[in-house]
Amino acid sequence: MPFGLKKALCSLSIVSALVACALPGSPAVQAAESLKIGTVVWIGYGPFYVAEALDLYKKYGLSVKLQYFTDPGLLPAALTSHSVNGVMLTYDQVVGSVAKGLSEKVVMPIDFSAGADAIVASGDIKSVADFKGKKIAFNPLSPSDFLLSYALQTSGLSDKDIHSVNMTPEGIPGAMLSGSLPVGVTYEPNVSQIVNSGKGKFHVVYSSRNAPGLIADVLVFDDSFIDAHPAEVKGILQAYADGLAYMKSHPDDANKIIAKVLGVTPADVKAQLTGVYNIPVAEMPQSFVKGPTTRSYYTSGAVIGNLLLKKGQISALPPTEKTIDAQFVNQLVR
Repeated sequence: MPFGLKKALCSLSIVSALVACALPGSPAVQAAESLKIGTVVWIGYGPFYVAEALDLYKKYGLSVKLQYFTDPGLLPAALTSHSVNGVMLTYDQVVGSVAKGLSEKVVMPIDFSAGADAIVASGDIKSVADFKGKKIAFNPLSPSDFLLSYALQTSGLSDKDIHSVNMTPEGIPGAMLSGSLPVGVTYEPNVSQIVNSGKGKFHVVYSSRNAPGLIADVLVFDDSFIDAHPAEVKGILQAYADGLAYMKSHPDDANKIIAKVLGVTPADVKAQLTGVYNIPVAEMPQSFVKGPTTRSYYTSGAVIGNLLLKKGQISALPPTEKTIDAQFVNQLVR
């Protein structure tokens, strides 16, 4: 990003550069005041909620605030416009963005959805095959869209076999509970809200448990921010690791913190955490190297890319190397 007439001075220390060099409105000024990370309310982001609540960033000389979005589809645009410094996305969103020419990279795997993303339907709909001809609500170009596409494909169907309804994940519970919608694709805590409030009228037909590793949440920055602020990126990962460790060592306290963000009880948080797998720090590097399972971005990226190609959302599959930057994770595990 340009820093105006004082650009030459930005070879000084990051602190002095942020204070003395940056023009108002630049990413550097945002970093000096408060780094902003765009996110949605999602059980898998618990370590970030804990890190913010306990200000675990402070020991790394950072001030980080989470900026919440109700529509995950808006997050890539927020990163591109620099209204936030980084975002939490699913890997399919990254593949789609990079395929369209954007320069952004995954710097850390966060979690794999293991049941917390789901397709919920009324009791008369028993399987994905029963979706044919039905009205199904989901958020286009989002993880919900991707999960539905994969489910349809595995049952020999396509989006041409259903009646698509454009709806945000948060809008789906109200629509289903009002009786106006038979099938919806969303994530926790919305899934539990529909199933529990529906008093037996709704059930999960298909979930990310049926497609392990395909819905992977990741922390993403654009290349310019990574190049200009590597220390900040490293600090954010370190604070996240501290938050994850706190969840293990103080589960009751952590569940209370996460419950406030999700708007549920600590008991609900404990139950919902079974639907995600927050990747331990020691396992993080596995996502960045070639491997036979969908835990590797090379493998899951190929599956994701082929689905996006079939849906016409991208014209070509980008090389995996253009979507990832393993340097910070590798530093974290040393």
